[in-house]
Amino acid sequence: MSIKEVDFIWKNGEIVKWDKAKIHILSHVIHYGTGVFEGIRGYWSGDNLYVFRLEEHINRLFESSELYFMDPGYTKKELSEATVELLRENNIESDCYIRPLVYRGYGKIGLNPLEAPVETAIIGFPFGKYIEAEGARCCVSSWRRIPTDVLPPESKACGNYINSVLAKVEAVKNGFDEAIFLDHDGYVSEGSGENLFIVKDDLVITPPTYSSILIGITRDTVMRLCYDMEVKVQERPITRTELIHAEEAFFSGTAAEITPIVEVDHHKIGDGDTGEFTKKLMDSFQEIVRGKISNYKDWLTPVYD
Repeated sequence: MSIKEVDFIWKNGEIVKWDKAKIHILSHVIHYGTGVFEGIRGYWSGDNLYVFRLEEHINRLFESSELYFMDPGYTKKELSEATVELLRENNIESDCYIRPLVYRGYGKIGLNPLEAPVETAIIGFPFGKYIEAEGARCCVSSWRRIPTDVLPPESKACGNYINSVLAKVEAVKNGFDEAIFLDHDGYVSEGSGENLFIVKDDLVITPPTYSSILIGITRDTVMRLCYDMEVKVQERPITRTELIHAEEAFFSGTAAEITPIVEVDHHKIGDGDTGEFTKKLMDSFQEIVRGKISNYKDWLTPVYD
């Protein structure tokens, strides 16, 4: 999806012009992937902009930063407030995507990052659908998802996503919308940038944390909605064949939101259309993120008072 430029970016405690938010070519993050980030969505309700689960995203940003020995230099509260301030400054009145980023900047070359300065930025811009298709046609990637004893997939580290790039490019070049990883044991893991669920025999099933997944915030949202709908969720390994034979399947993620999976390796999932339960989740999710269901208001941070 193309980037829609806005006026300002928040960088190292200041609001700066979009085209002034630059880094040096020798910044450590460019050469070694030493950065962590979050993907957050904001939703326009018609009279206000709501940031979805901002607190949880900022908490995970700090967990990722701590793992890689990077102090963002700001408190969680300060970064949350800076996010809202930036969206106001850009006067965004549409659905948007927000990208907080903590990274090693210019100052040192070599694999030891500890003396390279840590910089922090927040970007927010209008954003629509990530997967354009109404239902995603997928292939199982020939690339495996990185195991946690190689690179921890629980962290949203910049360098991790070169693994995802390989899978995504393979899928696109082969005519699919998205890739699905298998984990190191050959079980279903996740998409290139999304968690995955299947529906079978009145159960919603999703790979466990030890299947090399990112512990997604939208994944947690789906599980909470299932609980509230009194639908049982199982976290357990899923085989490739079980995925193909699912009645329904869908991705979850900040960018993807809830996206139906309608085909895997040229096999239709169910009848090859959005499943009934998936559609129900999609509709509920859209109502929640736009502030239309009061029970979930604590997940929303309003931008305009």
